Amino acid sequence: MVTQAHLIDLRSDTVTKPTPAMRRAMAEAEVGDDVYGEDPTVNRLEAMVAEMLGKEAALFVASGTMGNLISVLSHCGRGDEMILGDRAHIFLSEQGGTAALGSIQSRTVPNQPDGKLDLELVAESIRGDNEHYPVTRLFALENTQNSCGGRVLPVAYMDAAGDLAHTHGLPLHVDGARLWNAAVALNESPARLVRGADSVSVCLSKGLGAPVGSVVVGSAEFIRKARRNRKIVGGGMRQAGIIAAAGIVAITEMVERLADDHANAQRMAQGLAQIDGIQIDVAAVETNLVFFSLTRDDLTPSQLATGLAERGVLLYPTGGRRLRAAINHHISADDVDQTLAAIKDILAVGVSQPDKPAFIYN
Repeated sequence: MVTQAHLIDLRSDTVTKPTPAMRRAMAEAEVGDDVYGEDPTVNRLEAMVAEMLGKEAALFVASGTMGNLISVLSHCGRGDEMILGDRAHIFLSEQGGTAALGSIQSRTVPNQPDGKLDLELVAESIRGDNEHYPVTRLFALENTQNSCGGRVLPVAYMDAAGDLAHTHGLPLHVDGARLWNAAVALNESPARLVRGADSVSVCLSKGLGAPVGSVVVGSAEFIRKARRNRKIVGGGMRQAGIIAAAGIVAITEMVERLADDHANAQRMAQGLAQIDGIQIDVAAVETNLVFFSLTRDDLTPSQLATGLAERGVLLYPTGGRRLRAAINHHISADDVDQTLAAIKDILAVGVSQPDKPAFIYN
């Protein structure tokens, strides 16, 4: 059996461990009570992220799901409606929190293969002033778009989405869990990508490798509301500088190196394209997520994943014939080559393991 120390873990970019610099920063962090606004390290992190994203203010939260939830709660009231993609993480993978806790209705528009929403369909989905309808209060996008393959929404599209929302009197929220990846892929600043957004949630614990945390940004008034909603969902933290310190290291040392993850994702995609029994659109691999499909009838994705685990490689089936590999900063070019060799070996010899259900991934 392969020991944990030798595993090539491609399940998600959430599996990363904090760097030595993060651990040192956490051990030495100056702290205070963040609920009182007195934690200097949290305050510094919030100010830094607000500046990086070009917004007035920011709020440190425990997770991306919490960041999205309190953002939607801050924009919408009970019975209101938000428009978002049918493949959006908020809609698919956050346990319906906006409905369960905010009584906010989701109106979905189909995500196109490249992650975009047809803005004409979005405009048609905005409710008119009619007592039979819920009131449309929010338009939400995801960049990069996880379930569409980690696709990047380009600057012109983001600008057009913001213009559409504001023309109709709506705020635009961006789930930017992997916004850093989008910015690196486009060679643009994160602030430029979300210039038309009214609120953004960015993650510190995915590609950037911090152990925990996300940051929500927006206007000072929006963050005042978000802070209150963070309290409602139990997100008020006390001496949170211990974890915010790792976030500061993440945004200062780990953003530019995301280009290495993107290069390794391309290496994997190009290698997969050479393997009989695998189908992949190499051009669609734009960041660190590699989605591919099995074309052989005698092998299921879960059987392939089980065979890979026995060879020291972890990744997930995602439904149908599809699997996902998430490149992260622990994964080297050699790890990619070992993974490709393991896939070739399994396709050559086959497996006898029973089938298992697909995993819901982040």
